[in-house]
Amino acid sequence: MDWTAEGLLLQTRPHGESAAIVTALTAEHGVHAGVVRGGTGRRMAPVLQPGALLHLTWRARLHDHLGTFTAEPVRAHAAALMADPDRLAALSSACALAAFALPEREPQPRLYPATLALFDRMARGAPWFGAYLAWERLLLEETGYGLDLTRCALSGATEGLALVSPRSGRAVTAEAAGGFAPRLLPLPSLLADPEAEPADPRAEMALGLETTGHFLARVLAPALGERPLPEARARLAARFVPEDGARWRANQQEHDIKRENDRR
Repeated sequence: MDWTAEGLLLQTRPHGESAAIVTALTAEHGVHAGVVRGGTGRRMAPVLQPGALLHLTWRARLHDHLGTFTAEPVRAHAAALMADPDRLAALSSACALAAFALPEREPQPRLYPATLALFDRMARGAPWFGAYLAWERLLLEETGYGLDLTRCALSGATEGLALVSPRSGRAVTAEAAGGFAPRLLPLPSLLADPEAEPADPRAEMALGLETTGHFLARVLAPALGERPLPEARARLAARFVPEDGARWRANQQEHDIKRENDRR
C-alpha cells in the first residue's frame, strides 16, 4: 500500500532512538500519521516543523498499519512567522486543533485547501484575523457543528446581527435578544465577514475567539470524549486578552456561570 501527496505537518513526536511519528493533513487522505526514519536527526528535524508543507509518500504493508513517510520540504510556513508571535500562535493553534478534531484518514477536500490558504496568507504578511476565525468556523462545520450567522434565529432579520446563541449557534439581533442579550455570545464583524475592516481588529479577534472557542470547548470537545482543547488554542486566545485583563476575565467568568446555569 502506498500513496503520494502534498500535506501540511500538524504534529511530531519522537519514536525510538532517532525516528519520529508525524501527523499530516492532506486533501485526499485527511489526517494521516506515519513514521519518518531519522525524523529527529539534524537533517530532518528542521524540516518537520508544524505548518510545513511537505511532499509525502506513505507506505505500509497493510492499509490499517501505521506505515512510514518519506518527506521532502516544499514550503516552511513557521520560518516566515518567527518574527510575529501572534501569527505563529495562530499557526500552532490551527495545527493542534486539526489534529485534535478531525477523524483519521477521512478526506478533507475543503479544510485542507482552507488551511493551506490560511498559512500562506499569514506567511506573506496579509491581514489574517478574519481568515483565522473563518477557518475555525469551517472546522466546526466540517465536524458537524457549523454556525448559522446569516439571519436572526428569532426574527429572521438579516441586518443588525450582533449576538450568537450558545445553544444553537445561530445569530440573533440585539433587539430580538432583549433582556437575554447578556447570556448570548458576541458576533463581531470579523466573525460574520472575514474581510471586514473594524476599527479595533484585536478587540474583534478576542470576541471572535470567545465565540468560536465556546463551541469548540463546550460542543465539539464533549463529542470527542470530553478531551480538553489543545493548549495551543488557549495560548492564542490569551494573546488577545485586552489590557484590562482582570475585568475581561471577570466578565468571562460571569458569562460562563450564566451559560452553565442555562445548561442546567
